Amino acid sequence: MRHTITLIPGDGIGPEVTAAVLRVVAAAGVSIEWERHIAGVQAFERTGKALPVELIDSIRRNTVALKGPVSTPIGEGFSSVNVGLRKALELYANLRPVWNLPGVPARFEGVDLVIVRENTEDLYAGLEHEVVPGVVESLKIITERASTRIAQFAFDYARRHGRKRVTAIHKANIMKLGDGLFLSCVRATAPQYPEIVYDERIVDAACMHLVMNPGQFDVLVMPNLYGDIVSDLCAGLVGGLGVVGSANLGAETAVFEAVHGSAPDIAGKNVANPTALLLSAVLMLRHIDEVAAADRIMKALETVLSSGATRTRDLKGSATTTEFTDALCRAML
Repeated sequence: MRHTITLIPGDGIGPEVTAAVLRVVAAAGVSIEWERHIAGVQAFERTGKALPVELIDSIRRNTVALKGPVSTPIGEGFSSVNVGLRKALELYANLRPVWNLPGVPARFEGVDLVIVRENTEDLYAGLEHEVVPGVVESLKIITERASTRIAQFAFDYARRHGRKRVTAIHKANIMKLGDGLFLSCVRATAPQYPEIVYDERIVDAACMHLVMNPGQFDVLVMPNLYGDIVSDLCAGLVGGLGVVGSANLGAETAVFEAVHGSAPDIAGKNVANPTALLLSAVLMLRHIDEVAAADRIMKALETVLSSGATRTRDLKGSATTTEFTDALCRAML
């Protein structure tokens, strides 16, 4: 079967890691026609828009996209491309599985977590304005619709994948209305899944417990801003953002992306690790029912990392991006 998928190589190291992942996906035997589009700085310089209409239309048409890292200016300039995509396409669920890869140095062993993050509202939506000079107001919007939808997503995921526990992360002890509404929606959803244990943690306590004993958690569901922070914290438990994939999922479309930055300091040097985007591509392949190819890639990745002979420098090795990609392709022969 031939698939048509939107491709956003991104900037910084994005084009390098994207090219590497496309090689590995092709070596796995998947036939894909890639529709390439630009976003972020490149698009803004050419069109005046960081998120071109043509890109959004392509994703809607193809329903699936693979996205490399895209830089976002800090404190000024255009708004986040990631946030814009999530809003425009109603990609309401961010899914980030976090587990140990063999041979990757990590703080803990045996980590196997799934972070489910509401993706469209909360403080992270960036609804801000200046009330008067020197005073800025940021709006934290929490709705029953979005909270119930993400709760159902988390429990459905747990049921489909044989997970045993769902933990709601919140700050309802202080934000009794906003986080209180989120929590009440998760509580109302939990009884529909009697086979799954449900519990709750205040976000600051959850972070402490994650860095002390991550094994006590399974699936974690939370509002947008907490999800952004906690998912990166969890990536740190298993070796960092370079070894974790991510999916943004909606009812009709899905965007799979690397969760790390664009690393402009190493762009063009052929030293970037493509693993994060590759793991995102594996999630994408499972999404489009190319399960056998996804399994082949995961087996090859585990083989290469376990051997220790070919690792990029972020994993204490000396291999270039090209050499690491070559090793992955050979492992699938």
